Amino acid sequence: MKVIPKGKYITYPKVDLPDRKWINNQITKAPIWCSVDLRDGNQALVTPMDLDKKLKLYKLLLNIGFKEIEVGFPSASKTEFLFLRKLIEDNLIPDDVTVQVLVQAREHLIQKTFEALKGVKKAVVHLYNSTSVAQRKIVFQKEKSEIIDLALQGVDLIKSYAETVKNKTEILFEYTPESFTGTELEFARDICNAVISRWGVSETRKMTINLPATVEMATPNIYADQIEWMSNNLLNREYIRLSIHAHNDRGTAVAASELALLAGADRVEGTLLGNGERTGNVDILTIALNLTTQGIDSGLDFSDVNEVVEIIESVTEIETHVRHPYVGKLVYTAFSGSHQDAINKGLAYQQSKNDPFWEVPYLPIDPNDVGRSYEDIIRINSQSGKGGVAYILESRFGYELPKTMHPEIGKLVQAKSDHEERELSANEILELFEQNYINIAFRHIKFINFKRKQVEKGVRCKLEFSYLDKNYSVTENGNGILNACKKAISNVYPHNFEIVSFHEHSIGGGGSEAQAVAYIQIQLDNFLRIYGVGIDTDTTGASIKAIFSALNRAFRENYSHILNNK
Repeated sequence: MKVIPKGKYITYPKVDLPDRKWINNQITKAPIWCSVDLRDGNQALVTPMDLDKKLKLYKLLLNIGFKEIEVGFPSASKTEFLFLRKLIEDNLIPDDVTVQVLVQAREHLIQKTFEALKGVKKAVVHLYNSTSVAQRKIVFQKEKSEIIDLALQGVDLIKSYAETVKNKTEILFEYTPESFTGTELEFARDICNAVISRWGVSETRKMTINLPATVEMATPNIYADQIEWMSNNLLNREYIRLSIHAHNDRGTAVAASELALLAGADRVEGTLLGNGERTGNVDILTIALNLTTQGIDSGLDFSDVNEVVEIIESVTEIETHVRHPYVGKLVYTAFSGSHQDAINKGLAYQQSKNDPFWEVPYLPIDPNDVGRSYEDIIRINSQSGKGGVAYILESRFGYELPKTMHPEIGKLVQAKSDHEERELSANEILELFEQNYINIAFRHIKFINFKRKQVEKGVRCKLEFSYLDKNYSVTENGNGILNACKKAISNVYPHNFEIVSFHEHSIGGGGSEAQAVAYIQIQLDNFLRIYGVGIDTDTTGASIKAIFSALNRAFRENYSHILNNK
Protein backbone atom coordinates (compact mmCIF):
# COMPACT_ATOMS: atom_id res chain seq x y z
CA MET A 1 0.00 0.00 0.00
CA LYS A 2 1.35 3.39 -1.00
CA VAL A 3 1.84 5.76 1.93
CA ILE A 4 1.00 9.44 1.35
CA PRO A 5 3.54 11.61 3.18
CA LYS A 6 2.31 13.55 6.18
CA GLY A 7 1.75 17.19 5.44
CA LYS A 8 1.14 16.68 1.72
CA TYR A 9 -2.53 17.60 2.18
CA ILE A 10 -3.89 19.79 4.96
CA THR A 11 -7.34 20.67 6.24
CA TYR A 12 -8.94 23.69 4.62
CA PRO A 13 -9.31 26.44 7.24
CA LYS A 14 -12.68 27.25 8.76
CA VAL A 15 -14.31 30.61 8.13
CA ASP A 16 -14.67 32.86 11.15
CA LEU A 17 -18.41 33.38 10.91
CA PRO A 18 -19.91 32.78 14.36
CA ASP A 19 -23.26 34.41 13.51
CA ARG A 20 -23.77 32.63 10.19
CA LYS A 21 -27.35 32.93 8.96
CA TRP A 22 -27.42 30.56 5.99
CA ILE A 23 -27.77 27.46 8.12
CA ASN A 24 -31.32 28.46 9.10
CA ASN A 25 -32.37 29.82 5.71
CA GLN A 26 -34.55 28.18 3.07
CA ILE A 27 -34.50 28.54 -0.70
CA THR A 28 -37.84 30.05 -1.68
CA LYS A 29 -37.24 31.24 -5.24
CA ALA A 30 -35.07 30.46 -8.23
CA PRO A 31 -31.82 32.34 -8.71
CA ILE A 32 -30.83 34.24 -11.83
CA TRP A 33 -29.45 31.60 -14.19
CA CYS A 34 -26.49 32.07 -16.49
CA SER A 35 -25.44 29.28 -18.83
CA VAL A 36 -21.71 29.04 -19.49
CA ASP A 37 -22.01 25.96 -21.72
CA LEU A 38 -20.79 27.84 -24.78
CA ARG A 39 -17.68 29.15 -23.01
CA ASP A 40 -16.63 27.18 -19.93
CA GLY A 41 -18.23 24.01 -21.25
CA ASN A 42 -16.76 24.44 -24.71
CA GLN A 43 -13.19 25.09 -23.57
CA ALA A 44 -13.26 21.80 -21.64
CA LEU A 45 -13.94 19.68 -24.73
CA VAL A 46 -11.39 17.49 -26.47
CA THR A 47 -12.85 18.76 -29.73
CA PRO A 48 -14.29 22.29 -29.27
CA MET A 49 -17.61 23.03 -30.92
CA ASP A 50 -17.72 24.46 -34.42
CA LEU A 51 -20.19 27.18 -35.43
CA ASP A 52 -22.98 24.75 -36.28
CA LYS A 53 -22.71 22.95 -32.95
CA LYS A 54 -22.55 26.23 -31.08
CA LEU A 55 -25.72 27.42 -32.79
CA LYS A 56 -27.48 24.15 -32.03
CA LEU A 57 -26.60 24.45 -28.36
CA TYR A 58 -27.42 28.17 -28.26
CA LYS A 59 -30.92 27.48 -29.59
CA LEU A 60 -31.42 24.79 -26.95
CA LEU A 61 -30.44 27.27 -24.23
CA LEU A 62 -32.98 29.78 -25.57
CA ASN A 63 -35.71 27.13 -25.69
CA ILE A 64 -34.99 26.11 -22.10
CA GLY A 65 -35.45 29.72 -21.06
CA PHE A 66 -32.01 31.09 -20.17
CA LYS A 67 -32.00 34.89 -20.13
CA GLU A 68 -28.25 35.23 -19.59
CA ILE A 69 -25.86 33.20 -21.74
CA GLU A 70 -22.09 33.43 -21.79
CA VAL A 71 -21.54 32.92 -25.49
CA GLY A 72 -17.77 32.71 -25.47
CA PHE A 73 -14.35 34.26 -25.24
CA PRO A 74 -14.39 36.24 -28.53
CA SER A 75 -10.80 37.47 -28.20
CA ALA A 76 -9.48 33.91 -27.78
CA SER A 77 -10.14 32.38 -31.20
CA LYS A 78 -11.58 33.05 -34.63
CA THR A 79 -14.47 30.63 -34.06
CA GLU A 80 -15.44 32.38 -30.82
CA PHE A 81 -15.31 35.78 -32.52
CA LEU A 82 -17.30 34.68 -35.58
CA PHE A 83 -19.95 32.99 -33.47
CA LEU A 84 -20.75 36.20 -31.60
CA ARG A 85 -20.75 38.14 -34.86
CA LYS A 86 -23.26 35.69 -36.35
CA LEU A 87 -25.58 36.05 -33.37
CA ILE A 88 -25.53 39.82 -33.74
CA GLU A 89 -25.61 40.12 -37.52
CA ASP A 90 -28.34 37.49 -37.96
CA ASN A 91 -30.41 39.05 -35.17
CA LEU A 92 -30.42 35.81 -33.16
CA ILE A 93 -30.41 37.45 -29.71
CA PRO A 94 -33.95 38.00 -28.37
CA ASP A 95 -34.61 41.33 -26.68
CA ASP A 96 -35.07 39.67 -23.29
CA VAL A 97 -31.78 37.74 -23.50
CA THR A 98 -28.40 39.16 -22.48
CA VAL A 99 -25.24 37.67 -23.94
CA GLN A 100 -22.09 37.60 -21.84
CA VAL A 101 -18.46 37.54 -22.98
CA LEU A 102 -15.36 36.70 -20.99
CA VAL A 103 -12.14 38.64 -21.18
CA GLN A 104 -8.87 39.04 -19.30
CA ALA A 105 -7.48 42.37 -18.09
CA ARG A 106 -5.42 43.04 -21.24
CA GLU A 107 -6.07 45.92 -23.60
CA HIS A 108 -5.71 44.07 -26.90
CA LEU A 109 -8.13 41.37 -25.68
CA ILE A 110 -10.65 43.95 -24.45
CA GLN A 111 -10.39 45.83 -27.75
CA LYS A 112 -11.04 42.61 -29.69
CA THR A 113 -13.98 41.83 -27.43
CA PHE A 114 -15.64 45.17 -28.16
CA GLU A 115 -15.09 44.63 -31.88
CA ALA A 116 -17.00 41.35 -31.56
CA LEU A 117 -19.78 43.12 -29.62
CA LYS A 118 -20.36 45.83 -32.23
CA GLY A 119 -24.08 46.23 -32.87
CA VAL A 120 -25.32 44.24 -29.88
CA LYS A 121 -28.12 45.87 -27.89
CA LYS A 122 -26.98 44.72 -24.47
CA ALA A 123 -24.12 42.59 -23.17
CA VAL A 124 -22.27 41.63 -20.01
CA VAL A 125 -18.51 42.06 -20.24
CA HIS A 126 -17.04 39.58 -17.79
CA LEU A 127 -13.60 40.52 -16.54
CA TYR A 128 -11.46 38.12 -14.53
CA ASN A 129 -8.00 37.72 -13.10
CA SER A 130 -6.67 35.07 -10.78
CA THR A 131 -6.28 35.99 -7.11
CA SER A 132 -5.38 32.77 -5.27
CA VAL A 133 -2.30 32.30 -3.11
CA ALA A 134 -0.96 29.58 -5.40
CA GLN A 135 -1.49 31.61 -8.58
CA ARG A 136 0.09 34.74 -7.10
CA LYS A 137 3.08 32.81 -5.79
CA ILE A 138 3.69 30.29 -8.56
CA VAL A 139 2.18 31.56 -11.81
CA PHE A 140 2.29 35.35 -11.68
CA GLN A 141 4.84 35.94 -8.92
CA LYS A 142 3.07 39.17 -8.01
CA GLU A 143 2.13 40.87 -4.76
CA LYS A 144 -1.48 41.51 -3.75
CA SER A 145 -1.25 45.19 -4.71
CA GLU A 146 -0.07 44.25 -8.19
CA ILE A 147 -3.01 41.83 -8.63
CA ILE A 148 -5.43 44.59 -7.59
CA ASP A 149 -3.80 47.01 -10.01
CA LEU A 150 -4.21 44.50 -12.83
CA ALA A 151 -7.94 44.18 -12.10
CA LEU A 152 -8.40 47.95 -11.95
CA GLN A 153 -6.58 48.41 -15.24
CA GLY A 154 -9.13 46.04 -16.77
CA VAL A 155 -12.01 47.97 -15.23
CA ASP A 156 -10.67 51.26 -16.60
CA LEU A 157 -10.25 49.80 -20.08
CA ILE A 158 -13.76 48.36 -20.13
CA LYS A 159 -15.21 51.65 -18.88
CA SER A 160 -13.37 53.50 -21.61
CA TYR A 161 -14.56 51.20 -24.41
CA ALA A 162 -18.08 51.10 -22.97
CA GLU A 163 -18.21 54.88 -23.15
CA THR A 164 -17.56 54.76 -26.90
CA VAL A 165 -20.60 52.55 -27.56
CA LYS A 166 -23.00 53.84 -24.90
CA ASN A 167 -25.42 55.34 -27.43
CA LYS A 168 -25.87 51.99 -29.19
CA THR A 169 -25.03 49.32 -26.65
CA GLU A 170 -25.77 48.87 -22.96
CA ILE A 171 -22.65 47.40 -21.37
CA LEU A 172 -23.13 45.59 -18.06
CA PHE A 173 -20.15 44.56 -16.00
CA GLU A 174 -19.14 41.40 -14.14
CA TYR A 175 -15.97 40.80 -12.21
CA THR A 176 -14.55 37.44 -11.09
CA PRO A 177 -11.64 36.94 -8.70
CA GLU A 178 -10.71 33.67 -10.38
CA SER A 179 -9.68 30.84 -7.98
CA PHE A 180 -11.73 32.57 -5.28
CA THR A 181 -11.74 29.48 -3.03
CA GLY A 182 -7.94 29.54 -2.98
CA THR A 183 -7.89 33.23 -2.05
CA GLU A 184 -7.78 34.71 1.46
CA LEU A 185 -11.23 36.13 2.19
CA GLU A 186 -9.81 39.48 3.23
CA PHE A 187 -7.96 39.82 -0.05
CA ALA A 188 -11.00 38.68 -2.07
CA ARG A 189 -13.00 41.38 -0.27
CA ASP A 190 -10.36 44.02 -0.94
CA ILE A 191 -10.01 43.37 -4.65
CA CYS A 192 -13.77 43.07 -5.20
CA ASN A 193 -14.44 46.31 -3.31
CA ALA A 194 -11.69 48.07 -5.26
CA VAL A 195 -13.34 46.95 -8.51
CA ILE A 196 -16.82 47.97 -7.27
CA SER A 197 -15.55 51.44 -6.35
CA ARG A 198 -13.72 51.88 -9.63
CA TRP A 199 -16.66 50.77 -11.77
CA GLY A 200 -19.13 52.86 -9.78
CA VAL A 201 -22.47 51.29 -8.88
CA SER A 202 -25.89 52.69 -8.15
CA GLU A 203 -29.56 51.78 -8.38
CA THR A 204 -29.39 52.19 -12.15
CA ARG A 205 -25.83 50.90 -12.55
CA LYS A 206 -25.65 47.50 -10.91
CA MET A 207 -22.87 45.04 -11.47
CA THR A 208 -22.14 41.36 -10.87
CA ILE A 209 -19.51 39.98 -8.53
CA ASN A 210 -18.92 36.34 -9.37
CA LEU A 211 -17.26 34.18 -6.69
CA PRO A 212 -16.24 30.88 -8.24
CA ALA A 213 -15.16 27.63 -6.72
CA THR A 214 -12.76 27.42 -9.65
CA VAL A 215 -11.32 24.49 -7.77
CA GLU A 216 -13.57 22.85 -5.20
CA MET A 217 -11.28 22.72 -2.19
CA ALA A 218 -13.48 22.10 0.86
CA THR A 219 -16.86 20.87 2.04
CA PRO A 220 -19.98 22.71 0.78
CA ASN A 221 -20.60 24.43 4.12
CA ILE A 222 -17.23 26.20 3.80
CA TYR A 223 -18.26 27.64 0.43
CA ALA A 224 -21.53 28.82 1.98
CA ASP A 225 -19.59 30.49 4.79
CA GLN A 226 -17.34 32.21 2.25
CA ILE A 227 -20.32 33.49 0.26
CA GLU A 228 -22.11 34.81 3.34
CA TRP A 229 -18.88 36.44 4.63
CA MET A 230 -18.36 38.16 1.27
CA SER A 231 -22.00 39.20 1.05
CA ASN A 232 -21.62 40.85 4.47
CA ASN A 233 -18.42 42.64 3.44
CA LEU A 234 -19.02 43.87 -0.10
CA LEU A 235 -19.48 47.59 -0.69
CA ASN A 236 -22.89 48.72 -1.90
CA ARG A 237 -24.23 45.18 -1.58
CA GLU A 238 -27.72 46.30 -2.56
CA TYR A 239 -26.41 47.16 -6.02
CA ILE A 240 -24.42 43.95 -6.45
CA ARG A 241 -25.66 40.76 -8.07
CA LEU A 242 -23.73 38.15 -6.13
CA SER A 243 -23.01 35.23 -8.45
CA ILE A 244 -21.58 31.77 -7.84
CA HIS A 245 -19.76 29.46 -10.24
CA ALA A 246 -18.93 26.07 -8.73
CA HIS A 247 -16.77 23.34 -10.17
CA ASN A 248 -17.12 19.73 -9.13
CA ASP A 249 -13.64 18.59 -8.08
CA ARG A 250 -14.97 17.07 -4.85
CA GLY A 251 -18.24 15.92 -6.39
CA THR A 252 -20.31 18.36 -4.33
CA ALA A 253 -20.84 21.30 -6.71
CA VAL A 254 -24.63 21.02 -6.54
CA ALA A 255 -24.66 20.90 -2.75
CA ALA A 256 -22.16 23.77 -2.53
CA SER A 257 -24.27 25.90 -4.88
CA GLU A 258 -27.48 25.20 -3.01
CA LEU A 259 -25.87 26.14 0.30
CA ALA A 260 -24.40 29.25 -1.35
CA LEU A 261 -27.92 30.26 -2.36
CA LEU A 262 -28.91 29.92 1.28
CA ALA A 263 -25.95 32.16 2.09
CA GLY A 264 -27.14 35.02 -0.08
CA ALA A 265 -26.06 34.30 -3.66
CA ASP A 266 -28.42 35.79 -6.25
CA ARG A 267 -27.17 34.12 -9.39
CA VAL A 268 -25.81 30.76 -10.58
CA GLU A 269 -23.42 30.17 -13.45
CA GLY A 270 -23.21 26.60 -14.65
CA THR A 271 -23.66 24.16 -17.50
CA LEU A 272 -26.18 21.57 -18.61
CA LEU A 273 -25.24 18.12 -17.34
CA GLY A 274 -22.17 19.61 -15.64
CA ASN A 275 -19.81 19.68 -18.61
CA GLY A 276 -16.69 21.67 -17.74
CA GLU A 277 -13.03 21.59 -16.79
CA ARG A 278 -11.72 18.51 -14.93
CA THR A 279 -14.69 16.96 -13.10
CA GLY A 280 -17.00 19.60 -14.51
CA ASN A 281 -19.11 22.61 -13.61
CA VAL A 282 -22.18 22.62 -11.46
CA ASP A 283 -25.10 21.07 -13.35
CA ILE A 284 -27.82 23.70 -13.72
CA LEU A 285 -30.35 21.07 -14.81
CA THR A 286 -29.90 19.21 -11.53
CA ILE A 287 -30.21 22.34 -9.39
CA ALA A 288 -33.26 23.51 -11.33
CA LEU A 289 -35.08 20.19 -11.02
CA ASN A 290 -34.10 20.00 -7.36
CA LEU A 291 -36.03 23.27 -6.97
CA THR A 292 -38.94 21.77 -8.90
CA THR A 293 -39.18 18.87 -6.44
CA GLN A 294 -39.48 21.46 -3.65
CA GLY A 295 -42.41 23.20 -5.32
CA ILE A 296 -40.30 26.13 -6.58
CA ASP A 297 -40.63 27.33 -10.18
CA SER A 298 -37.12 27.23 -11.59
CA GLY A 299 -38.04 29.44 -14.54
CA LEU A 300 -36.38 26.93 -16.86
CA ASP A 301 -38.15 24.40 -19.07
CA PHE A 302 -36.86 20.87 -18.62
CA SER A 303 -40.04 19.15 -19.75
CA ASP A 304 -38.09 17.17 -22.36
CA VAL A 305 -34.82 16.02 -20.81
CA ASN A 306 -34.33 13.46 -23.56
CA GLU A 307 -33.89 16.30 -26.07
CA VAL A 308 -31.45 18.04 -23.70
CA VAL A 309 -29.34 14.89 -23.41
CA GLU A 310 -29.45 14.23 -27.16
CA ILE A 311 -28.26 17.74 -28.05
CA ILE A 312 -25.63 18.00 -25.32
CA GLU A 313 -24.18 14.62 -26.28
CA SER A 314 -24.12 15.53 -29.96
CA VAL A 315 -22.29 18.84 -29.48
CA THR A 316 -19.91 17.75 -26.73
CA GLU A 317 -19.31 14.16 -27.88
CA ILE A 318 -19.59 13.14 -24.21
CA GLU A 319 -21.89 10.30 -23.19
CA THR A 320 -24.19 10.95 -20.24
CA HIS A 321 -23.81 8.56 -17.33
CA VAL A 322 -26.76 6.20 -16.94
CA ARG A 323 -27.13 7.30 -13.29
CA HIS A 324 -26.91 11.05 -13.94
CA PRO A 325 -29.58 12.78 -11.82
CA TYR A 326 -32.93 13.24 -13.55
CA VAL A 327 -31.69 12.38 -17.07
CA GLY A 328 -29.69 9.14 -16.91
CA LYS A 329 -31.19 6.17 -18.69
CA LEU A 330 -31.57 4.23 -15.44
CA VAL A 331 -32.51 6.94 -12.91
CA TYR A 332 -36.22 6.13 -13.13
CA THR A 333 -35.60 2.39 -13.27
CA ALA A 334 -36.07 -0.06 -10.45
CA PHE A 335 -34.66 -3.59 -10.55
CA SER A 336 -35.16 -4.40 -6.87
CA GLY A 337 -38.33 -6.34 -6.18
CA SER A 338 -39.29 -4.32 -3.09
CA HIS A 339 -38.71 -1.05 -4.95
CA GLN A 340 -40.79 -2.24 -7.89
CA ASP A 341 -43.65 -3.24 -5.65
CA ALA A 342 -43.63 0.10 -3.83
CA ILE A 343 -43.48 2.09 -7.09
CA ASN A 344 -46.26 0.01 -8.62
CA LYS A 345 -48.51 0.64 -5.62
CA GLY A 346 -47.50 4.29 -5.51
CA LEU A 347 -48.42 4.89 -9.14
CA ALA A 348 -51.78 3.21 -8.65
CA TYR A 349 -52.39 5.34 -5.55
CA GLN A 350 -51.35 8.50 -7.37
CA GLN A 351 -53.92 7.85 -10.09
CA SER A 352 -56.68 7.07 -7.61
CA LYS A 353 -56.47 10.17 -5.40
CA ASN A 354 -57.95 13.58 -6.08
CA ASP A 355 -55.00 15.88 -5.32
CA PRO A 356 -51.87 16.39 -7.48
CA PHE A 357 -49.32 16.06 -4.66
CA TRP A 358 -46.65 13.62 -5.86
CA GLU A 359 -45.96 10.86 -3.34
CA VAL A 360 -44.71 7.80 -5.18
CA PRO A 361 -42.04 5.87 -3.25
CA TYR A 362 -38.53 5.99 -4.71
CA LEU A 363 -39.45 8.60 -7.34
CA PRO A 364 -38.75 12.16 -6.11
CA ILE A 365 -40.15 13.60 -9.36
CA ASP A 366 -42.83 12.45 -11.77
CA PRO A 367 -40.91 11.11 -14.81
CA ASN A 368 -43.69 12.43 -17.02
CA ASP A 369 -42.87 16.00 -15.92
CA VAL A 370 -39.45 15.76 -17.56
CA GLY A 371 -40.57 13.90 -20.66
CA ARG A 372 -39.66 10.43 -19.51
CA SER A 373 -41.96 7.45 -19.90
CA TYR A 374 -43.45 5.29 -17.17
CA GLU A 375 -42.41 2.34 -19.32
CA ASP A 376 -38.81 2.81 -18.21
CA ILE A 377 -39.51 2.79 -14.48
CA ILE A 378 -39.49 -0.94 -13.84
CA ARG A 379 -37.10 -3.28 -15.60
CA ILE A 380 -36.64 -6.94 -14.90
CA ASN A 381 -33.61 -9.00 -13.94
CA SER A 382 -32.93 -11.75 -11.42
CA GLN A 383 -33.21 -9.25 -8.53
CA SER A 384 -36.68 -8.15 -9.55
CA GLY A 385 -39.84 -9.04 -7.72
CA LYS A 386 -43.31 -10.17 -8.58
CA GLY A 387 -44.73 -6.65 -8.45
CA GLY A 388 -42.36 -5.44 -11.14
CA VAL A 389 -43.32 -8.21 -13.53
CA ALA A 390 -47.00 -7.53 -12.95
CA TYR A 391 -46.43 -3.83 -13.56
CA ILE A 392 -44.74 -4.51 -16.90
CA LEU A 393 -47.55 -6.81 -18.05
CA GLU A 394 -50.20 -4.28 -17.05
CA SER A 395 -48.57 -0.99 -18.09
CA ARG A 396 -47.18 -2.24 -21.40
CA PHE A 397 -49.64 -4.94 -22.46
CA GLY A 398 -52.85 -4.46 -20.48
CA TYR A 399 -52.86 -7.68 -18.44
CA GLU A 400 -54.29 -6.92 -14.98
CA LEU A 401 -53.07 -9.96 -13.07
CA PRO A 402 -54.76 -10.79 -9.76
CA LYS A 403 -52.43 -10.07 -6.85
CA THR A 404 -52.33 -13.73 -5.80
CA MET A 405 -51.05 -14.58 -9.29
CA HIS A 406 -48.01 -12.28 -8.99
CA PRO A 407 -45.74 -14.81 -7.23
CA GLU A 408 -46.35 -17.41 -9.97
CA ILE A 409 -45.32 -15.23 -12.90
CA GLY A 410 -42.59 -13.61 -10.82
CA LYS A 411 -40.87 -16.96 -10.25
CA LEU A 412 -41.05 -17.82 -13.95
CA VAL A 413 -39.45 -14.53 -14.98
CA GLN A 414 -36.81 -14.67 -12.26
CA ALA A 415 -35.84 -18.19 -13.28
CA LYS A 416 -35.52 -17.10 -16.91
CA SER A 417 -33.41 -14.08 -15.99
CA ASP A 418 -31.18 -16.20 -13.75
CA HIS A 419 -30.69 -18.71 -16.56
CA GLU A 420 -29.93 -16.02 -19.15
CA GLU A 421 -27.84 -14.01 -16.65
CA ARG A 422 -29.23 -10.75 -17.98
CA GLU A 423 -32.12 -8.30 -17.87
CA LEU A 424 -35.29 -9.33 -19.70
CA SER A 425 -37.05 -6.91 -22.03
CA ALA A 426 -40.75 -6.19 -21.74
CA ASN A 427 -41.42 -8.18 -24.91
CA GLU A 428 -39.52 -11.16 -23.52
CA ILE A 429 -41.64 -11.02 -20.37
CA LEU A 430 -44.78 -10.98 -22.50
CA GLU A 431 -43.53 -13.92 -24.52
CA LEU A 432 -42.79 -15.89 -21.34
CA PHE A 433 -46.25 -15.10 -19.98
CA GLU A 434 -47.98 -16.20 -23.16
CA GLN A 435 -45.90 -19.39 -23.47
CA ASN A 436 -46.75 -20.42 -19.92
CA TYR A 437 -50.39 -19.40 -19.71
CA ILE A 438 -51.94 -18.94 -23.15
CA ASN A 439 -49.98 -20.72 -25.88
CA ILE A 440 -48.97 -23.78 -23.88
CA ALA A 441 -46.99 -26.08 -26.13
CA PHE A 442 -47.95 -29.41 -24.54
CA ARG A 443 -51.62 -29.76 -23.60
CA HIS A 444 -52.86 -33.08 -22.26
CA ILE A 445 -56.40 -31.70 -22.04
CA LYS A 446 -57.67 -29.42 -24.81
CA PHE A 447 -60.72 -27.19 -25.14
CA ILE A 448 -62.64 -27.57 -28.43
CA ASN A 449 -66.04 -25.88 -28.13
CA PHE A 450 -68.98 -25.21 -25.87
CA LYS A 451 -72.69 -24.44 -26.00
CA ARG A 452 -74.70 -23.00 -23.17
CA LYS A 453 -78.36 -22.76 -22.38
CA GLN A 454 -80.24 -21.14 -19.56
CA VAL A 455 -82.31 -23.63 -17.60
CA GLU A 456 -84.68 -23.23 -14.70
CA LYS A 457 -82.07 -23.61 -11.96
CA GLY A 458 -78.98 -22.32 -13.68
CA VAL A 459 -76.99 -23.08 -16.83
CA ARG A 460 -76.64 -26.14 -19.02
CA CYS A 461 -73.28 -26.47 -20.76
CA LYS A 462 -72.36 -28.83 -23.55
CA LEU A 463 -68.59 -28.96 -23.47
CA GLU A 464 -66.42 -30.48 -26.17
CA PHE A 465 -62.80 -31.24 -25.30
CA SER A 466 -60.10 -33.84 -25.67
CA TYR A 467 -58.21 -35.63 -22.95
CA LEU A 468 -55.06 -37.59 -23.82
CA ASP A 469 -55.96 -37.24 -27.53
CA LYS A 470 -59.47 -38.70 -27.14
CA ASN A 471 -62.45 -36.42 -27.86
CA TYR A 472 -65.38 -36.02 -25.49
CA SER A 473 -68.71 -34.19 -25.52
CA VAL A 474 -70.27 -33.84 -22.07
CA THR A 475 -73.38 -31.96 -20.97
CA GLU A 476 -73.85 -30.82 -17.37
CA ASN A 477 -76.00 -28.39 -15.43
CA GLY A 478 -74.63 -25.96 -12.90
CA ASN A 479 -75.48 -22.85 -10.95
CA GLY A 480 -73.24 -20.96 -13.38
CA ILE A 481 -71.28 -21.60 -16.52
CA LEU A 482 -68.00 -22.29 -14.68
CA ASN A 483 -69.67 -24.71 -12.31
CA ALA A 484 -71.33 -26.56 -15.21
CA CYS A 485 -68.02 -26.75 -17.15
CA LYS A 486 -66.16 -27.97 -14.10
CA LYS A 487 -68.70 -30.77 -13.68
CA ALA A 488 -68.47 -31.67 -17.37
CA ILE A 489 -64.66 -31.93 -17.21
CA SER A 490 -64.84 -33.96 -14.00
CA ASN A 491 -66.95 -36.59 -15.76
CA VAL A 492 -63.83 -37.48 -17.77
CA TYR A 493 -60.85 -36.01 -15.98
CA PRO A 494 -59.70 -38.44 -13.26
CA HIS A 495 -58.24 -35.85 -10.84
CA ASN A 496 -60.16 -33.68 -8.45
CA PHE A 497 -59.87 -29.91 -8.65
CA GLU A 498 -61.83 -26.91 -7.41
CA ILE A 499 -62.14 -23.40 -8.83
CA VAL A 500 -60.76 -21.09 -6.13
CA SER A 501 -60.86 -17.63 -7.69
CA PHE A 502 -61.91 -15.90 -10.85
CA HIS A 503 -60.95 -12.50 -12.31
CA GLU A 504 -61.62 -11.01 -15.72
CA HIS A 505 -61.26 -7.77 -17.69
CA SER A 506 -61.26 -6.55 -21.26
CA ILE A 507 -58.12 -5.87 -23.24
CA GLY A 508 -57.29 -4.21 -26.54
CA GLY A 509 -59.50 -1.13 -26.31
CA GLY A 510 -63.14 -0.81 -27.23
CA GLY A 511 -65.19 -1.97 -30.20
CA SER A 512 -64.52 -5.04 -32.29
CA GLU A 513 -60.85 -5.18 -31.25
CA ALA A 514 -61.66 -5.79 -27.59
CA GLN A 515 -61.16 -9.22 -26.06
CA ALA A 516 -61.91 -10.72 -22.69
CA VAL A 517 -59.11 -12.01 -20.47
CA ALA A 518 -59.95 -14.43 -17.67
CA TYR A 519 -57.70 -15.59 -14.81
CA ILE A 520 -58.82 -18.70 -12.94
CA GLN A 521 -57.06 -20.26 -9.99
CA ILE A 522 -57.72 -23.94 -9.32
CA GLN A 523 -56.85 -26.08 -6.33
CA LEU A 524 -55.89 -29.69 -6.89
CA ASP A 525 -56.72 -32.42 -4.45
CA ASN A 526 -53.31 -32.10 -2.81
CA PHE A 527 -54.06 -28.41 -2.00
CA LEU A 528 -51.75 -27.12 -4.72
CA ARG A 529 -53.10 -23.89 -6.24
CA ILE A 530 -52.22 -22.72 -9.73
CA TYR A 531 -53.49 -20.13 -12.22
CA GLY A 532 -54.62 -20.41 -15.82
CA VAL A 533 -55.36 -17.65 -18.31
CA GLY A 534 -57.82 -17.58 -21.19
CA ILE A 535 -58.43 -15.04 -23.95
CA ASP A 536 -61.48 -14.93 -26.20
CA THR A 537 -63.83 -12.46 -27.81
CA ASP A 538 -66.49 -14.03 -25.57
CA THR A 539 -66.15 -13.68 -21.78
CA THR A 540 -67.45 -17.19 -21.19
CA GLY A 541 -65.08 -18.65 -23.75
CA ALA A 542 -62.16 -16.86 -22.04
CA SER A 543 -63.20 -18.28 -18.66
CA ILE A 544 -63.46 -21.86 -19.93
CA LYS A 545 -60.10 -21.59 -21.69
CA ALA A 546 -58.59 -20.37 -18.41
CA ILE A 547 -59.69 -23.62 -16.69
CA PHE A 548 -57.98 -25.72 -19.34
CA SER A 549 -54.89 -23.49 -19.10
CA ALA A 550 -54.68 -24.10 -15.35
CA LEU A 551 -55.05 -27.88 -15.74
CA ASN A 552 -52.35 -28.00 -18.39
CA ARG A 553 -50.06 -25.79 -16.30
CA ALA A 554 -50.49 -28.14 -13.37
CA PHE A 555 -49.47 -31.05 -15.55
CA ARG A 556 -46.67 -29.22 -17.39
CA GLU A 557 -45.04 -27.63 -14.37
CA ASN A 558 -43.93 -31.01 -13.01
CA TYR A 559 -47.17 -31.65 -11.20
CA SER A 560 -48.06 -34.68 -13.31
CA HIS A 561 -46.78 -37.00 -10.56
CA ILE A 562 -49.47 -35.61 -8.26
CA LEU A 563 -52.19 -36.30 -10.79
CA ASN A 564 -50.90 -39.79 -11.56
CA ASN A 565 -50.76 -40.84 -7.91
CA LYS A 566 -54.54 -40.86 -7.55
